[in-house]
Amino acid sequence: MKAIISTHDKTGVVGFGKTIVEAGFELVSTGGTGAALREGGLEVTQVADLTGSPEILDGRVKTLHPKIAGGILARRDLPSHIEELSEHGIDTIDLIAVNLYPFVKTVAAPDATLEDALENIDIGGPTMIRSAAKNFPHVIVIVDPSDYGWVSERLILRRGDPSTITLEERRSLARKAFQHVALYDTAISQYLMDGGTALSDEVTHGFSRQTGLRYGENPHQEAVLYADPLSTGGIVKSSQLHGIEMSFNNYMDADSAWRTVSDFAQPAATVVKHTNPCGLAVHDDQVIAYQRAFEGDSVSAFGGIVGFNRPVTAATAEAMRGVLFDVIIAPGYEPEALKLLERRKRTRVLQAEPAVGPMEGVDVRRVTGGALMQAVDNIGVDTASWEVKSKRKPSEAEMEDLSFAWKAAKHVRSNAIVLAKDSALVGMGAGQPNRVTSVHLALRIAGDAAIGTVMASDAFMPFADNIEMAAEGGITAVAQPGGSIRDDEVIAAADRLGIALVFTGIRHFKH
Repeated sequence: MKAIISTHDKTGVVGFGKTIVEAGFELVSTGGTGAALREGGLEVTQVADLTGSPEILDGRVKTLHPKIAGGILARRDLPSHIEELSEHGIDTIDLIAVNLYPFVKTVAAPDATLEDALENIDIGGPTMIRSAAKNFPHVIVIVDPSDYGWVSERLILRRGDPSTITLEERRSLARKAFQHVALYDTAISQYLMDGGTALSDEVTHGFSRQTGLRYGENPHQEAVLYADPLSTGGIVKSSQLHGIEMSFNNYMDADSAWRTVSDFAQPAATVVKHTNPCGLAVHDDQVIAYQRAFEGDSVSAFGGIVGFNRPVTAATAEAMRGVLFDVIIAPGYEPEALKLLERRKRTRVLQAEPAVGPMEGVDVRRVTGGALMQAVDNIGVDTASWEVKSKRKPSEAEMEDLSFAWKAAKHVRSNAIVLAKDSALVGMGAGQPNRVTSVHLALRIAGDAAIGTVMASDAFMPFADNIEMAAEGGITAVAQPGGSIRDDEVIAAADRLGIALVFTGIRHFKH
């Protein structure tokens, strides 16, 4: 019996080699792995000696040979296959332990070149893995060092008798092997993307397990956090500095908070509840930004998630005293701020960086039978392109608040209505089946604070009743995309009620 061991990750490889030799296998290997096995005191046949062909093209070709492929792919239950092997002097290969060149690690280096990437695309390794996985009833394929232990123990039981590894276990190893190669190929494909090819005719997304979660949105749902190997930063790659274990819902809400504050150039703070920002503000003084965000909906803020786009100061940490937050996320923390936050036994404290990667510009949502994909909604605010439709033009202060409210509305679930004043969210309505109900909710949350605010609507207002309700609540200016067949009625209502109305020409639905 022969086993090919050729691994980039040498974890446990010498110990594994020793146990399968004990089980009766002859070891065959390539350069680096072979050297490691020999240093461990094992006798190893070089691939070149097995094939009778030297490695060529700087090692690009070494295992691509009929004596390798034939030995792996031959079906042991077909006499014709065994006869052909004998005719050509080929021995069967009954086990392979292979993992691949570090492509992802290579391209993650800041100075990585295209040549570096191409030289780290493994060809022989995936070929052997796929061949063995295709023939899993007859060949044991291992790509994960964590499988070395149980496989070698089983083989030692009866000196390599293949029946000690059941067909179902072999099938599981084969599935893992194909997934290993699929993730590898997906990373290469994503690296080579250019322009809009992320939404091409055929798309695969590769993820690797980051950690298991207690459960999903509800206790009866299994859940796991996965990472995109080519992405850096973001909520998945954040560091948890303090607090109890993160849950599925914590990650969802923390991601919403991080996306929201990351959309602002000025220092920003947000309070998120059930993925919606119920409080949001920008201000050069972080404490003021937090306080205004908290005041946006102090009732809903309890048990919420707080996000910042600047390192948290000790003064801000002190300002949060006495309010229960499930998660706090920021790009950093002053040492004194972290000490204060660590007094909160349950609160998770996360440190994150901007998310960067080939697929970060794509929004993917599963639907029955497939998926919907779209470019992320990252269009900037260009107030110069807005059209003033009312007789009264917005004041400079109103226009500044409209710009803030419009950017905030992008992060609120549709139908989204946002009220703002002094670059702070004062009230919002989200996720309602009709827009006038969202206006009603935003006004109810804001209360008397609605007087003198501006309003942003993520999509057009289909009827004048939205404007009429806004005027009753004391709103002075409105930004909306426009485009309704009743735009003229809405504009007339704004003029009649003295509201400044601008059309942005852009919609920000978020379902």
